[in-house]
Amino acid sequence: MFDNKILMITGGTGSFGNTVLKRFLNTNVKEIRVFSRDEKKQEDMRIALSNDKVKFYIGDVRDYQSVAEAMVGVDYIFHAAALKQVPSCEFYPMEAVKTNVIGTENVLNAAIANGVQRVVVLSTDKAVYPINAMGISKAMAEKLMVAKSRMIPQQGPVICATRYGNVMASRGSVIPLFVDQLKAGNELTVTDPNMTRFLMSLEDSVDLVLHAFENAQQGDIFVQKAPASTVQELAEALRQLFKRENPIKVIGTRHGEKLYESLISREEMAKADDMGRYYRIPADNRDLNYKKYFVEGEQHISELDDYTSHNTERLDIDGIKALLLKLDYIQEQLNA
Repeated sequence: MFDNKILMITGGTGSFGNTVLKRFLNTNVKEIRVFSRDEKKQEDMRIALSNDKVKFYIGDVRDYQSVAEAMVGVDYIFHAAALKQVPSCEFYPMEAVKTNVIGTENVLNAAIANGVQRVVVLSTDKAVYPINAMGISKAMAEKLMVAKSRMIPQQGPVICATRYGNVMASRGSVIPLFVDQLKAGNELTVTDPNMTRFLMSLEDSVDLVLHAFENAQQGDIFVQKAPASTVQELAEALRQLFKRENPIKVIGTRHGEKLYESLISREEMAKADDMGRYYRIPADNRDLNYKKYFVEGEQHISELDDYTSHNTERLDIDGIKALLLKLDYIQEQLNA
C-alpha cells in the first residue's frame, strides 16, 4: 500500500519516527516527510540517514498553516507529535492542550483539506480513565478524532487511532533512566514496587500502526494485547542483565501517576472486536438524536473488566529479560 506513496510523520524526529524510518527506507515508498519543530534533531537525522527519500519540514502542529503547507501532496499520515511527559503536562496543562488537542485538530483538518487518504493518530493508555493532564489531553484527542470521523465526506481520509502502553526505551521512559543509574553506580529510583505497566517495543508500536492503517474503518481505535510487569521486577531484570548490585530506592508515586494503566475501559470492552493480537474498538456513531439511549442500556457492561496492566499477562523476571534483550537499545548498552 505504500509503494510510490508519500508518508508524513508528525513529531518524526522522536523514537517512533526513527523506528518507522528504519522500517520504510528500504521499501518502495516514494517519500517520507519528517515534520517537527526541532531543527537540531532534524539536522542530526538528515546527516545520519543521508537519504533522498527523507524530506524535512520545520513546523509545529499548533500552527495550522505550517501543517497544511507540509501536507500538500501527502498520501498517508502518522500523527505522533505530542507532549508525553506526565510531570511537565501537570505543571503546564494548557501546553498539553495546545499540542495534543489543538495540534491534532490542525492535523486532521489539514488532512481533510489536502485530500490525504489515511491518518493514524497515536494515543496512549493514559487516555483511559485519565487522572493527569497528559492523559486528559490525549483522551480529548481521541474524542476529536472520532467526532471528525463522523463528519468526513465520503471521499475524505480514513482516520483512526492506536493506543499504546509504555514503549520500552523510548525517549523519557524509565528503562534509559534505570540504565543510566546502573552505569553511574547510583540507586535505582522506583516509584512503587507494585506499580505495573504494559511493555511494548518500538517495533511493536510500528506493527500496531500498520495494522490500524490496513484494517481501520472510520473512527476506529486499535490496541495491542501486551504483557506487563511491575516496576520493581523491571528494575531487578535490568540489574541482572547488567550484572550490577545497585540498591533499589522506593521514592513514592509521582504527581499524576497511576498504580496501573488501562488500555481498554469496560465500556469499550463491551463493543471491542478481538482480532487475535489486537483489539479493535469501533467508533460510537450515534448522533444527537439518540432517544433510545435514555430508555435502553447495555445489560452486561458492569459484568466486564477493563483491560489493564494488572490483569494482562504478567511477565516474571526471566520473561522481562528475554523481552529486554530484543531491544536494540539494550544490546547497544550491553555492548558498550
